[in-house]
Amino acid sequence: MKTTGTLAALRAEIDTVDEHLVRLLNRRAGWALQIGQFKRARGLRIYEPVREAEILARVGQLNGGPLSRAALQRLFERIIDESRSLERVPGDSSDSKLPPVGNSAP
Repeated sequence: MKTTGTLAALRAEIDTVDEHLVRLLNRRAGWALQIGQFKRARGLRIYEPVREAEILARVGQLNGGPLSRAALQRLFERIIDESRSLERVPGDSSDSKLPPVGNSAP
């Protein structure tokens, strides 16, 4: 990560990261849609508190800062909440604007 530069250059770096985040969040959302279809087809519950706790614990362990563990947890709680909402969406994704789920790198 660059620590020097003009304000415009630093903001350009943030813009680039934002582009990656949007792609990655939409990729994650695509997986959540598929998980929702899987769960509905098998009559499974959407809300899985144990799985959500595992995710939060894992991202906490991955965190190297500068975000605090609490800040990262709040961000992921929101991401998980939005993913859970997508899991509840019925299966027709033909009109979805999400990119196809796959192995595309950011």
